[in-house]
Amino acid sequence: MRIISGKYRGRLINPPRNLRARPTTDFAKENLFNVLTNLVDFEDCDVLDLFGGTGSITYEFLSRGANSVTCVEINAVHHRFISQTIRDLGATNGYAVKANAFLYLRSCPKQFDLIFSDAPYDLEGLEGIVELVLGGNVLKEDGIFIFEHSDKYDFSNNPYFWQLRSYGSVQFSFFKK
Repeated sequence: MRIISGKYRGRLINPPRNLRARPTTDFAKENLFNVLTNLVDFEDCDVLDLFGGTGSITYEFLSRGANSVTCVEINAVHHRFISQTIRDLGATNGYAVKANAFLYLRSCPKQFDLIFSDAPYDLEGLEGIVELVLGGNVLKEDGIFIFEHSDKYDFSNNPYFWQLRSYGSVQFSFFKK
């Protein structure tokens, strides 16, 4: 896994073998960030990365100069790896939170400019994340929510749905509040 762009560009991140996450492919990640570069000023963004997994998306936002990045991951092994990698990068604006993403969204007092979710594709109640983010107070007005999912989901009927980007088997639904 590598960091694609920004101040940590080219850095290889080697997760231990006991991580069970499915990181976003470099191809999909690169295309996602090409789109985001034209939509947001990373330096003004407070970012929330739900279901952090390996932390790949978190590191990319940190590398591109996001104001702050909060990464939520429930698995203790994954959380430790993300925390250590953030420390190794020297990113003082990166925060790893060990928590259930559903509960975190219900109780989080902070608002974010951009929220990214890459929940396990087979997670029961997966679509509930969309409802919690868009129905709650965690996404700022005019904020962007990006939900990574398989092609078996279609969120185009959601009133906040903005666009769909598809990269191979990876789908990104964009929502704007």
